[in-house]
Amino acid sequence: MSPVKSKKPTGKKPYFSSVAVVVSDRKKAREWYTTTLGLDLIDDEEHWVTVGRRGRPGVLHLCQTTEYDPKGTLEPGNSGILLRLPGKDFAASCAELKSRGVAFNQEPRKDPWGWWASIRDPDGNEHVVMPEP
Repeated sequence: MSPVKSKKPTGKKPYFSSVAVVVSDRKKAREWYTTTLGLDLIDDEEHWVTVGRRGRPGVLHLCQTTEYDPKGTLEPGNSGILLRLPGKDFAASCAELKSRGVAFNQEPRKDPWGWWASIRDPDGNEHVVMPEP
């Protein structure tokens, strides 16, 4: 069996606009992501609640699990989402987050490829945090 060959897209390419984060309570999650983590509230229209940075592409869509699963089952763990922290001192930026109540699974550390840390929201969603390039 030979590998499938695909053509590279020509013309305009797609990009990510929003990524879903499953939460148990949208209002509590909105408060945590804006007040504690420091993101901007982009949209707040019943089901469509998004957070991100004004003027920057991409948002997190806070999806309340009970809208999809009556039992409200959550599977906390690594979301695969990478958050970038602006500033020259990554450890200081992480310390500021910690002072606002952000829980770290992995404290800031420097590996051969660079600085990183891991945080978790109140529902247990884990997000990797790295300095802005």
